[in-house]
Parts: sequence; C-alpha cells; structure tokens
Amino acid sequence: MHSNCIWITGASRGIGASTARKFAAQGWNMALTCLHSTDLLQALKQELEDQFHITCRTFTADMGDYAQVASCMEDILQTFGHVDVLVNNAGISRIGLFSDLSPGDWQTILQTNLTSVFNCCHQALPSMLREKSGRIINISSVWGCVGASCEAAYSAAKGGVNALTQALAKELAPSGIPVNAIACGAIDTDMNGGLSVQERTALEEEIPAGRFGLPWEVADLIWHLTQTPVYLTGQILRLDGGWI
Repeated sequence: MHSNCIWITGASRGIGASTARKFAAQGWNMALTCLHSTDLLQALKQELEDQFHITCRTFTADMGDYAQVASCMEDILQTFGHVDVLVNNAGISRIGLFSDLSPGDWQTILQTNLTSVFNCCHQALPSMLREKSGRIINISSVWGCVGASCEAAYSAAKGGVNALTQALAKELAPSGIPVNAIACGAIDTDMNGGLSVQERTALEEEIPAGRFGLPWEVADLIWHLTQTPVYLTGQILRLDGGWI
C-alpha cells in the first residue's frame, strides 16, 4: 500500500494552502506549486513537514507553461512515484470592462485559469491511467456557470474549466478516475481582498448565507470529494451559500 500523494496548484495561500493543511493532517504527502510566492510556499512546506511529518515538494512554476508543468511532474514521479489526487487551483482574476480587456490580458487569464488545467491533467493522467486510480478536482467559479459582468475573460476561462471537467469525466469514467469541479462563490481569499468595506457588505447582503465562504470550507469539500464513490463524476458542485 503506497502512501497517498496530492498535487495542489496555486498552493501558497487561500484555498490551496488550506487544502494542503487539510490533507497533511491526514498524513498525505504532497507536491505544491505557486507562480511567484516562493517564500510563502517554503514557509507552508516547513509548517506541514514539522507538524505532520509528511514529505512535501514545492515548485515555483507557471502551470500555464506546459514545459514547466512537465518538469514538475518528472520530479513528482521521481519523489513519490504517483499522484493520487490532482487539485487544479491556480487562478487569477482581473475586473474591468470587456472593451478595456487587452489581448494580452485575455491570454494571461485563459492560460492561468484554463490552460493550466489542461497542462496538469495531461501530465498527471498517464500514471493515473496505468494504475487505474486517481482523482481530479478542479477549482472553478460560479461565474463559469452564469458569467459575471466585468469579468468576461475569467468567466470564459472558468466556463471552459467546467466543460473540460464534464468532458474528461466521461472519457475517464471507464478507467475509474473521477473528475469533478467546485464552483466557488465569494470566498474570503486574497482574490477578493481588493473589495472595499462597502462593496464587501453589499456582496454579503446578496448571499443568502449572509457571509463569504472560508478557504477551509472549500478544503473540506475537496477532502470529501476524495472519499466519495468514483461513480460521482462530471459534477460541477456550487459552494456559494445559496448565492447563484
């Protein structure tokens, strides 16, 4: 029986870091990636290894760049031999009018939010298919389900994540590898850190639950998705306090 290994992208803070803590507490080894925040990622690695005595590999790399993802995967397989769960959490958002969206911004947002999911799935799947086991969980957004004004590129990318989740789930179901997505509502992370007090209050009033979701609540759902029957696949689960 091998020890479990989880690969989490966008792991330096927020949902990614909460997920790492959740799985480390259960004794899982892990590979964690981030784009820029090397210091935060190293601090998290130290915390998890000291507290839970697990093995943690960290990578500062762009998950939107296929060659960098392939390099990470090579290291992960050399270290752990396999990946049991892939959590595609890397993402960025930019708020602004569609007419002000530059082609460069469009490319960056799609690459970070959608191409990264293709890259990581493409690299993780060969070993999962060999073992006929593994799970893929994509962190999406309610805006991928219904679209958001002033977040056209982000909505398009997350809509792509949702469609890719459903398509890949059908393709991988014969191999017993479930693929699901969590469409997050307003979660209390740095991505929503730019809201003013007034904006935040107005948003909380729109949400039936009356508050933002918390990163550990997303991490809890990710954990539960690793415990469900593999027959649960191709689902876009909204975690939004009844908002949408």
